[in-house]
Amino acid sequence: MYAIVESGGRQYRAEEGNTFSVEKLPYQVGDQVELNNVLLIAAGDSFQVGQPTVAGAAVKATVVEQYRGKKILVWKYHAKLRYRRRRGHRQDYTRLRVDTIVAG
Repeated sequence: MYAIVESGGRQYRAEEGNTFSVEKLPYQVGDQVELNNVLLIAAGDSFQVGQPTVAGAAVKATVVEQYRGKKILVWKYHAKLRYRRRRGHRQDYTRLRVDTIVAG
């Protein structure tokens, strides 16, 4: 059984017992999180597809870790003007472990 959930404008596949990373959520490590934007639930050969979300469905997860991703470099450059700027960025992420998938 798995579900497709939306968090931070992105979609993730959530299976019970597995972990996945989303953009930073304002929770502490060990907190319970309930994701209500469930777009699809699949169990075996049966599917529940939401329009746009499945009514009453939720994914309950536990915050495992708050971490920062790998640094990326962002360059600004204007040709023939001697203008070059380099800047780094590290995105904050939250790793979630799926506890249960509640169908609607």
